[in-house]
Amino acid sequence: MAPAKRSLRSQRNELRLDTPKGLRSGFGMFQSRDRMGRYSEAFARGMGTPWFLVGLSAFVGVWLIYNTSAPIGAQFDPRATNFTLLTLILSLQASYAAPMILLAQNRQDDRDRVQIEQDRQRAERNLNDTEYLAREVVALRLAMTDLASKDFIRSELRALLEELEKDTEADDESSASS
Repeated sequence: MAPAKRSLRSQRNELRLDTPKGLRSGFGMFQSRDRMGRYSEAFARGMGTPWFLVGLSAFVGVWLIYNTSAPIGAQFDPRATNFTLLTLILSLQASYAAPMILLAQNRQDDRDRVQIEQDRQRAERNLNDTEYLAREVVALRLAMTDLASKDFIRSELRALLEELEKDTEADDESSASS
């Protein structure tokens, strides 16, 4: 009989001996820093949307209207107590929102730092490539100055042609005189 295969999730959540003690926790959702970072980013991203603000404003508006206009016996957070329960709920929401936003910002800072380092390395490679190409262009220019130009070759060919014509004329004169 084959041993039962463990699920991938149970293998992932298993405590490992090579994991530092501070990162091992019993909470599955917050077991890794990356998972907590993704959760905090999603939380902060959700709180930064217009729909969240509209929803929160509607919630507070309904709360205030109900606890102001409902009969006193039906109010669960009366106006006479200055909406203490609503204040506590909003304070609790703010106390969780601030650290989550800070975690998301720290994670973004880490990503920005990595991106800046990659950009610096890319710029350094581009500079090295540009310097190499500039040296190659200079070497080609120096090599081109050692090459003969068209005008130089033409003048040399003309000189040779004139020399040949003189030699043929001299040969013709010497053969005619003999």
